[in-house]
Amino acid sequence: MRICQSILLLLITIGAFCQDTPAYKPATDRMLWHDYVDKQQRRLLNSGGQLSLSTDPLVNQFLYNSLIHEVDALQKQIELDPEMNTNVKKKYLRGLETMLKSFLANYNHTDFPPETAIDLVKAYQACMKLDRNNESIKPVIDRHSYGVGKILVSCFLFPTENPGIKESQAELVRKYCGLHPEQILPQLRVNSSYTFADSLIKVAAYRDVSRFYDYAQANNELTFKIRKHPDSLVQLVSQLAQNKSGRLYFPFFDQLLRNKLSIADIDSVKNNEKAYYRLMVKTRLEYVNRMLPPYNDTAREMQALTEMMSRKAKQFFVNEINALHSVDNENIRFKILDSLNAKELYYLAVLSEDQIYTSSFVKGIYPRIFKTINCSDSLILSVNADYFRKFIKMCAAYNTLNDFLGRMDKDNASLIMKAFVIGLEKTGGAEDAVDVADSYTSIMDRNPDLAKFIRNEVKWNLNRNQQQQNEKGQVIYKILDILFNSADTSQHVDVSSSLGIPPVYSVDYKNLQDSGGVVAMQAFFYGDEDKDGQNSYISFMSKYRNNKAWRIQENPEWVTISSVKPPCIMIFANKPLMGDDDPEEKAIDHLADTLEKLNIQPSVYIHRGHSFHVPSTMKRILPSARIVILGSCGGYNNINEVLSISDDAHIISSKQTGTMHVNEPLLQSIDNLLLAGKSIEWVPLWKDLEKKFKDPASRERFDDYIPPFKNLGALYIKAYKLQMKKQAR
Repeated sequence: MRICQSILLLLITIGAFCQDTPAYKPATDRMLWHDYVDKQQRRLLNSGGQLSLSTDPLVNQFLYNSLIHEVDALQKQIELDPEMNTNVKKKYLRGLETMLKSFLANYNHTDFPPETAIDLVKAYQACMKLDRNNESIKPVIDRHSYGVGKILVSCFLFPTENPGIKESQAELVRKYCGLHPEQILPQLRVNSSYTFADSLIKVAAYRDVSRFYDYAQANNELTFKIRKHPDSLVQLVSQLAQNKSGRLYFPFFDQLLRNKLSIADIDSVKNNEKAYYRLMVKTRLEYVNRMLPPYNDTAREMQALTEMMSRKAKQFFVNEINALHSVDNENIRFKILDSLNAKELYYLAVLSEDQIYTSSFVKGIYPRIFKTINCSDSLILSVNADYFRKFIKMCAAYNTLNDFLGRMDKDNASLIMKAFVIGLEKTGGAEDAVDVADSYTSIMDRNPDLAKFIRNEVKWNLNRNQQQQNEKGQVIYKILDILFNSADTSQHVDVSSSLGIPPVYSVDYKNLQDSGGVVAMQAFFYGDEDKDGQNSYISFMSKYRNNKAWRIQENPEWVTISSVKPPCIMIFANKPLMGDDDPEEKAIDHLADTLEKLNIQPSVYIHRGHSFHVPSTMKRILPSARIVILGSCGGYNNINEVLSISDDAHIISSKQTGTMHVNEPLLQSIDNLLLAGKSIEWVPLWKDLEKKFKDPASRERFDDYIPPFKNLGALYIKAYKLQMKKQAR
C-alpha cells in the first residue's frame, strides 16, 4: 500500500512539473532579455527537447522543473511585477541568464553537481527578494552549498553590486577551502585579509608541513600573517623558513615541536656529516619506537627524516666506499665507516639499497655490523625490526643470509623468517612484499630448505587471509605463491597467464617497433673521474666499429648506430663527456630533443654507469619502453619507477654493479636477434649466454644479472598493480 501511495505521489509531482506557465506578452523593450534567458534554457535540452544532465531520470525530471518551469514562472513574475521599473526587471532577467550560463558552464564539475539546480532557482528568488530591498544576499549564500553560492554571487554583481557581495565572496573562499584544503595557501596568497585566515593557515600547516614551509619562506602579506600566528607548529615552521638551512631541521621536526630537541642541538651537528647522520639514526629509533604499541603514534615529518637519512647515507658514506672499490686495503676503503655502531651501519645498508655495491656491503658494512653486536636477532631487536625485510633481502642477494641466520639460535631464525613472510597485508605499500619476492630466487639457489620453508609460509598466510576474507592479503599471497612456484622450473608455471600480466618470457618484435617500423635503442653513458663510464663507452662502441652490419654517425655529443640492411635498427648513445656544468647531461638533453623532433621513441633503454646516475636515466625513459637494462640499479624504487612509466617493460637488473664483461655479450645477443627481425625469447637467450661464462669468476658475475622472467620483484609489482586496479572497479 505504501509503495502504491509513493508511486501515486511521484506521478502527481511529475504531473505538476509538466504544467505550463500561462502565456503572457513581455514588453517590447524587455523582449530581448527574455530571449536571452530562453536561449540558455534551450541549450539545456537535447535535440529531442529533453533534459539529460544526470544519469538518473528522476533527477532529470526535477532539474527540468527547476530550470525550465520554475525559471519560466520567475520570468513571468518579474515581467508582471508592478513594483519594479523596467531597469530593475532587466537586471533580474539578466541575472537569470547569468545563472543559467554559469550552471551550464559548471554542472559537470566536482563542486557543481547537476542537483545544484534544484536549490539554485529557489535561492535566486530569495536573493532577488533581499536585493530589491537593498539587503545583503549573504544569509542565502551562508545556508547553501559552495556551487550554489558561487553561481548566485555572479548574478548580483551587475549592473549594481549587492551590498553583501564582498562578504559573500569571502564566505565562498572559506567554503572552497573546506572542499579543497590543498588550495588554502594559493587562495590566501592572493588575499590573506579574511577574518578566518588564521584558522585556514593552521589547517594548511597541519595538513602538509613541507608545503607550508615553502609558502612561509616567501616575502609577502601571507608570510607576515604566518609569522604572527599563535599556533606552536606554525611558529616552528615560520622559524625554520627564515633559516637558510631550514630543510636540515625537518628530520627532527617532531622532536623540535615536542621540545625534546632544540635548534641549538641540531646546529651543533648539522655541519658535521657523521654527527648529523648519527643524530638522525637516534631520532629514527625514537620515532619507530613510538609507532609500536602502546603508543601507535607516527611522528610528524617521518618521511622527511627517512629521505634525508637515505640521502646522507649515500652521499657521505656509500658513494665514497663505492668509489674506492678498486682499493685492496680495506682499512683505507672503509675508513669512513670507523666509529659507526651497528645500528648506524644497518641504516646505511637498508637506505642505500639501490646504490650500494656488493663488495661495499659484503666486505665493508656487513662484517662491521657484527664487530659491535654479536647476534643477528639482537641487531633486529635493537632497531625495532625497522626495515628488517629489506636487510634480509640484501643478505639473500649478497649471499650472507646463511651467515646472518647462523648468528642466532634455530628457533629465533625460524621466527624471524616467519616474520619475514607474515603480515604483508598490513604494510602500507608493496615494497615489503617486493622484498620478499626479490629474495626468493637467491634463497632457492643457496638454501633450498629455507626456500621450501618460505613457500609453506606463503601458503599458510594465503589460507589465513582466505579464512579472514582479507582481499588485499589474498592478492599478495596468491601472487607470491604463483611466483615462487614459477621459480621452480619443474613446476612449469606460466606466470603470464596465471597472473594475467603481459608476457614475461618474450618480447614480440612488433612491440619493439615504433610507428615507422624502426626499433630504436638508447644507451646512457656518464663521465666519471674513475673513467668507468668512458671505458664502458669504448667497450660498447667496439662492438659496432668495423662491423659491416652497422653504420656509425657521430657528432660532438652523441653517436647514432644504424643497421645497414633491413630491418631498421637504430641505436643512440650519448658520449660520456667530462667537464664543468655537466656536459654529458646537456648532450643527453640535446639528443632527447632531436629524438622528439624526429618522432623516434626508443623501446630499449640501457643504463651504463654508476647507480648514482640512475635518476638522470630514469627521467628520460618514455612509455614506449619495452626492455630496460638497469645494471646495478635493481632496487624497489627504480623498478617501481620504470613500471610506473611503462607497465609492460621487461627489466634486466643486477645484484651488484654492472660489468662490461656481461653487458657486451648480453647486448650482442639482443642485437643479433633484432637484426634478424626476431622476437626476444628470454629463456633460450639466457641459456646461450650461460655457456659463454665458464670460469667461476665470470659465471659469478653473470649469475648476478637477473633476467625479466626471474625478476620476481618486477613481476610482483606488475601483478599487484593489475589486481588493485580490478578491485578498485
